[in-house]
Amino acid sequence: MNVLLIGSGGREHALAWKIAQSPLLGTLYAAPGNPGIAKHAVLSALDPFDHSAVVAFCKDKAIDLVVVGPEAPLVAGVADALNDAGISVFGPSAAAAQLEGSKGFTKDLCARENIPTGAYQRFNNAPKAKAYARAQGAPIVIKADGLAAGKGVTVAMTLDEALSAIDDCFEGAFGEAGAEVVVEEFLGGEEASFFCLCDGTTALPFGTAQDHKRVGDGDTGPNTGGMGAYSPAPVMTPELIARTMEEIIEPTMRGMAAMGAPFTGVLYAGLMIDETGPRLIEYNARFGDPECQVLMMRLKDDVLTLLKAAAEGGLADLSASWSDDAALTVVMAAEGYPGTPKKGTPISGLDAAEATGAKVFHAGTALQGDQLVAQGGRVLNVTALGPDVTTAQARAYAAIDAIDWPGGFCRRDIGWRAVEREGKN
Repeated sequence: MNVLLIGSGGREHALAWKIAQSPLLGTLYAAPGNPGIAKHAVLSALDPFDHSAVVAFCKDKAIDLVVVGPEAPLVAGVADALNDAGISVFGPSAAAAQLEGSKGFTKDLCARENIPTGAYQRFNNAPKAKAYARAQGAPIVIKADGLAAGKGVTVAMTLDEALSAIDDCFEGAFGEAGAEVVVEEFLGGEEASFFCLCDGTTALPFGTAQDHKRVGDGDTGPNTGGMGAYSPAPVMTPELIARTMEEIIEPTMRGMAAMGAPFTGVLYAGLMIDETGPRLIEYNARFGDPECQVLMMRLKDDVLTLLKAAAEGGLADLSASWSDDAALTVVMAAEGYPGTPKKGTPISGLDAAEATGAKVFHAGTALQGDQLVAQGGRVLNVTALGPDVTTAQARAYAAIDAIDWPGGFCRRDIGWRAVEREGKN
């Protein structure tokens, strides 16, 4: 089976690494890929937003399955173009990808399907949004409606912060994504990520994780695309997983099918867990990054079989099996992130890091001659397994300490909630 993987980040490196282990695989192509992905795939400069070029590439290379990593090509309709050409694709249609592409769309779906989530209102101008925020008071959450690379959400702990976030959206800080704003209730509790593989009808539970969004230790500083994650999420008990499926995932699948936009691909629910149970914060229409990295480390099954089944309506009789080990990944980011990251700084020591038993997934890397350099904000994902999160954490940081990259930084407390829990047991 020939496969085209679209994307260039740590999530896609983890997928490439796992897909490459499949006995079903013929040739793996990746567009555009990165130096880590190049160890598993033939790289192509193909533009995923040029749909006719993507279709032509797939026909030329006899591609049997396209796996789309990032959200932007999905929202732009690459899956529709592939499906129209009769090419199997793992990823939702543009209509179904609105679950991530529009925060307001998802909140409206929740209202129709009685899915538990925070109260909200949608606004297309600042004065009305500010009036609503003043009436509700802080803490309150301000979200740019569209795609903002994980940075369009402000959890405002003061009213001034909320009003400033509304101004940022409408004044263009997030481009077109901020043309509409969702102002919603602040939800307290513990966050968790829950994943399902979906084939339009069946939703197959596909692991849990916890992400660390803020840039600094102790969950301080601005939100980022994610500074680390671990799996499984201890807060997601079997009972909570069952409730999440019944109260959140299954009504979503029914609601999307009823709209004529059945969801296929991976449905990633960001949840808030409190004493009342799970509530939906938001949906993503693709694997999380860096959550994908820890899921791929723990998955025991052939991922290619599962992805192809999701693309072709064949999940009903399948299940996913997982290692009992915990996995933890730490993001190493370039100096300046999440603002303007410093590019071109040299990186070495990755072989020494992997000699510890950890896996280093490339995200924002490039080669200058034979020298690996930073080429983005989030640059490396150092990932380790262990019998518990405490051990996996220690192994990941031991690997990080073997990496020589003066221009990079990381949080030193990834997994702190789980480590704290394990210390009490």
